[in-house]
Amino acid sequence: MRRTNSIAAALLAAALVVSCTQLEGGDTFYDCIKGNCKISSSSSSSSSSSSIVAKCEPIVGDHFNPDITYGSFADSRDGKCYRTVEIGSQIWMAENLNYDVPGVTTDVCHSNNTANCATYGRLYNWATAMDGSVSSATNPSGVQGVCPQGWHLPSIAEWDALDTAVGGYSTAQTKLRTTSGWDTGTGISYIAGTDDYGFSALPSSHGRSYGVFGNLGQHCGWWSSSEHNSDYAYYSGLTYNSWLDTDWDRLYYDKADLWSVRCVQDK
Repeated sequence: MRRTNSIAAALLAAALVVSCTQLEGGDTFYDCIKGNCKISSSSSSSSSSSSIVAKCEPIVGDHFNPDITYGSFADSRDGKCYRTVEIGSQIWMAENLNYDVPGVTTDVCHSNNTANCATYGRLYNWATAMDGSVSSATNPSGVQGVCPQGWHLPSIAEWDALDTAVGGYSTAQTKLRTTSGWDTGTGISYIAGTDDYGFSALPSSHGRSYGVFGNLGQHCGWWSSSEHNSDYAYYSGLTYNSWLDTDWDRLYYDKADLWSVRCVQDK
């Protein structure tokens, strides 16, 4: 009897995993806490509502800081789960967005290799990252953009707030990067960070509008919701190069170029 019950429980758990990754719709929302995805009906009353608990999809990578207590949530659009981390007064995604926007070709995996999306997330041009919203430099930006429901694309002011929370520009480039995954090649040494706050930035590189990609392992960057002008928008980037010392970039790039996206939770 016990063996039969164990088999039944295993089959039920497997079914719930499928539900967790497949269920969508206007009356369903996802709330993923510490790796478990709770799916509840938002249209049901408290007396008749039901919920199930299922495992989220495994989060790829062993680069996260084991000393940090991460949260997590599932994107209701595709069921993908993301780790989250609280830094200062903000809650950030602790990994890059990997949402494949339907019907567009302006979000891609680095080198058009799907395995890179699993590790580094997708690369987006600015228009795709903004999803039709207008530029915002306020904190918070108020721009959901390509981010999941309940999250938004950070403005340059929100990136500045992150810098302040980790001790300023002079230390952000070390404290926000992973301790592994960075190039240490001959001649130019790209040195890993300490990931003190669990932001866990991997060197995801970028892409150009004409199909050329930068080298993985050497730098990373994320779009902001703030434009410089009609052709360029601001991004935040990290690199550590022994020739250039340390960099925490506040630059603007061609809106047609491809960078990563990190989302901030709405307040």
